[in-house]
Amino acid sequence: MPAPSILFVTARYAELGKRYRDVSGCCAGEVETRDFPDGEHYRRILTPCRGRDVVLLGGSISDSDTLELYDLACSLVYYGARRLTLVLPFFGYSTMERPMRSGEVVTAKTRATLFSAIPPAAMGNRIVLLDLHVQGITHYFEGAVQPVHVSARPLIADLAAELGGDDFVLACTDAGRAKWVEGLAGDLGVTPAFAYKRRIDGANTEVVGVSAHVQGKRVVIYDDMIRTGSSLLGAAKAYRDAGAIDVSAVTTHGVFPGDALERLRGSGLFSSIATTDSHPRSLELAGDFLKVHTISELLYSAVREEGSENG
Repeated sequence: MPAPSILFVTARYAELGKRYRDVSGCCAGEVETRDFPDGEHYRRILTPCRGRDVVLLGGSISDSDTLELYDLACSLVYYGARRLTLVLPFFGYSTMERPMRSGEVVTAKTRATLFSAIPPAAMGNRIVLLDLHVQGITHYFEGAVQPVHVSARPLIADLAAELGGDDFVLACTDAGRAKWVEGLAGDLGVTPAFAYKRRIDGANTEVVGVSAHVQGKRVVIYDDMIRTGSSLLGAAKAYRDAGAIDVSAVTTHGVFPGDALERLRGSGLFSSIATTDSHPRSLELAGDFLKVHTISELLYSAVREEGSENG
């Protein structure tokens, strides 16, 4: 019987790492970390990994976190990992997936190129990605690394039903997510809706209407990622103006930089918001208004399934 995988986790993902280890039975990998006075980082892998399957969990939520992932991954291969599985619950910079103007840097592609440059372990490298903003980003990975895109749809369906109750409208902020929301609404047996937007200028839009009858209904708005919440606020106001008696929101990636969550709460438009723990910021802000549900089982199932298919 093969030894269980060793799980290494980046600093910001310690809590999700504990949850993943609880469901997976992975051995905990230890890393000694300290900072030099000039800001450089010292890291030393304390848990031997030669000949072992290794899972490295973390998100590219910042440049520093991205380099932490890269440095650890390269070192784990160097020290003999049999197979390396990178698990990225949140792939940062995914909104810059293509250039809109000449000269723009396609950061999603440069990050994929960086992770593709990790030396291959003896039995190969995989990278597990959750609900990418654009699924086509998987095609940016090159060489021997195998990208695996995981959908949080089953969990989102459960969260939406929990927020909406027996009868609700499943909505999205604009027509861009309408097809996805329509499919999920069909699975749940509820009515789908989306908000119509009108562009004011090159940087601003306003919501001018909604696509479904929401008078007297509870509305649950889905967005794959909530950052500042500006689009969400506009859509929520439109659904409220159209007669919705309650509005809540569900998302895979709750980023909420700065005072974003307080702005959403303070608007008075939402009864609650539900998210996963794909981004560590959501766990920092969890409470009565923001409900956070773990993706540990979802991620482990994906890693286990891919591992069984590849021997």
